[in-house]
Amino acid sequence: MGLKIMKTLIIFSTVDNHTKKISDYISRFLDSKDDIDLVDLEVINKYNINDYNRIIIGASIRYGKFRKSLYEFISKNKIHLDKKISCFFGVNLVARKKEKNTPETNPYIIKFLKKTKWQPNLVGVFAGSLEYSKYKISDKFIIKFIMWITDGPTDTSKDYEFTNWEDVKNFSKKICEINHS
Repeated sequence: MGLKIMKTLIIFSTVDNHTKKISDYISRFLDSKDDIDLVDLEVINKYNINDYNRIIIGASIRYGKFRKSLYEFISKNKIHLDKKISCFFGVNLVARKKEKNTPETNPYIIKFLKKTKWQPNLVGVFAGSLEYSKYKISDKFIIKFIMWITDGPTDTSKDYEFTNWEDVKNFSKKICEINHS
């Protein structure tokens, strides 16, 4: 008897596409026989989440907050998410600091899980990227100020990526282990 094919929905909420990049990277480490759909949260209404065995949601922080649409999606679908294999990962620049790079120590993840009362099977947090070259002038200076306050990079002539891709790979492997437990 063969292993059941896992139908997986990976939903990403992103501002500058880095969370989409991480979501795509995760999809490459799932079982090659799995049926995987990678979908932007902004168009998720075109999909029926009940058609999937496993749902992975990744979301980024901007100015200290996840998008309102993420909270609305979780609220609307929490009952369904609780019945499936569900995973969540957050992407934020605070996670670049060792003392804030786990779900248990990252303030955004702690606050999100408390507010939503959702208990995914697996939770991760990854440091994002700081792409000054993509930001509008107003965002560039606000983000530069935030980085100055938090001892981050303030040279706006450069872009920075803080994501530990090995951590993302290990998170992906843990997702696969949930299927076989």
